[in-house]
Amino acid sequence: MELLNVSDYIQNIILDIRYYSAYNFVGERIDGYKKPVALLTLEAIKALNNANNDLMGKGYILKIYDAYRPSKSVNHFIRWAKDINDIKNKEIFYPDIDKRDLFSLGYIADKSSHSRGSSVDVTLFDLRSGKEVDMGSPFDYFGQISSPSYRKITIDQYNNRKLLQYFMKKNGFEPLDTEWWHFTLKDEPYPDTYFNFDVE
Repeated sequence: MELLNVSDYIQNIILDIRYYSAYNFVGERIDGYKKPVALLTLEAIKALNNANNDLMGKGYILKIYDAYRPSKSVNHFIRWAKDINDIKNKEIFYPDIDKRDLFSLGYIADKSSHSRGSSVDVTLFDLRSGKEVDMGSPFDYFGQISSPSYRKITIDQYNNRKLLQYFMKKNGFEPLDTEWWHFTLKDEPYPDTYFNFDVE
């Protein structure tokens, strides 16, 4: 098994690997992120490249927030979630959620599809404006507003989500009904394997 560096195969994709930084819901670099790179299976990279090429024809490219995520990173999330006193980034990522409810509401789980190497968190980058597209809520925002079907946002924000979803689905990815940014390759090569090597 080998996961590959997305940037070696998709030259014009943008990376913003949030778990390598402190700008995430935990508020510190996450265990297992040794470099700010995106790793995926070859099958997922090919599908992502096709989606990116399609979007380029519409004036956009993809920006990746996260790709392969080691199991040790998920364990870091779990430890953080159990420490109810650590709320340093609450106002940014979960202002309306009590941290004690993160497990029951499904925002934190003991396993992640990212650890199988074929899930990716992405948004759209507008080539004309040179900015991220407005999706109506930030990446990793815990709340109903992050569902791709949420309608209490502007028409433009909703349509941006649908544009991303259309081209990701067209190229073999399945969306998640709670996160507009999350997609998993439908025919992922390791559907039952959760890897734990570092991102580097």
